Amino acid sequence: MSIAVVIPVWNGRPLLEKLLSSIEAQTEPPSEVLAVDNGSTDGAPDYARSRGARVIAMGRNAGFAAAVNRGIRESRAEWVAVLNTDLTLAPDYFAALRASAEADGAWFATGKILDARNPRLLDGTFDLTCRGGTAWRAGNGQFVDAAYSAKCRISSAPWTAALFRAELFERVGFLEESFESYLEDADFGLRCARAGLAGIYEPAAIAWHQGSATLGRWHAETVRRTARNQLLLLARHYSRESLLLHWPQILAAQLLWGCLAFRHGRGRAWLVGKWQGLQAWDGASQSAVRWDPQRLRSHLQENERLIRRFQSAGGYDWYWKVYFSLTYREAK
Repeated sequence: MSIAVVIPVWNGRPLLEKLLSSIEAQTEPPSEVLAVDNGSTDGAPDYARSRGARVIAMGRNAGFAAAVNRGIRESRAEWVAVLNTDLTLAPDYFAALRASAEADGAWFATGKILDARNPRLLDGTFDLTCRGGTAWRAGNGQFVDAAYSAKCRISSAPWTAALFRAELFERVGFLEESFESYLEDADFGLRCARAGLAGIYEPAAIAWHQGSATLGRWHAETVRRTARNQLLLLARHYSRESLLLHWPQILAAQLLWGCLAFRHGRGRAWLVGKWQGLQAWDGASQSAVRWDPQRLRSHLQENERLIRRFQSAGGYDWYWKVYFSLTYREAK
């Protein structure tokens, strides 16, 4: 089975060197590597070309989603791996994901992604979205333990280091480019779940992620885009009935995330993002892929059950502790 690798690139040449070396060391090497350049200025595209990658120039920083979509459209393999530049892969990463996905009949797969700065900690595994429209990368910041050692079916994969059947994009489309970056993978995961197309989490596949190497987790631009996209996620997937059904959770989730932004000195970026999300709401609603309200509720409640399970195992962080203290009774 052929695998194409798509890497969105925006500077970060030293990181790209490590990633390309780990790709070359794969026991199941890809048939092609596509480096999609978002207007780099540090020579990263030329370096990728010198290592055998096909470089696709976007001509500007068009955002993560647009760059990845371009790479997927130009790929020619049965499977597509999407990788961030700040990754290092174990030699059997592709082989483990592909074998697991084929054995399970899954449409996509992701592995156990460790924090490159402290490999005792998880960077993440798979994505879970709550009824309030915010998402959590399961395991992020928690110690690696038995809670994340079991292979399981998932509905949403982080596009940090994931493998997809090329046919999947014909079924559910590509990343939503209006998101630019942040939560575009959660939006894609909700579309997959709505279509009944599940993935697999394979803990035997290991990668190391530096995390937020381009901007930083609490960079003003990161906060602005995340705050905006949290509202776009609601606009695209929640019907009017769903919004009315889940308004207490939405209010709690959105305001609590705002509290975190203010605590990190990014209150203005959060407010700007929410304003931009409200301005874009009507347009996002027109391109909606809305669920049946009861089916969406069931899906998100299952996500919340998993969030509670993993938070309980690894220790509750402030955000989810307060969110569930405000919403848990209603969730029963």
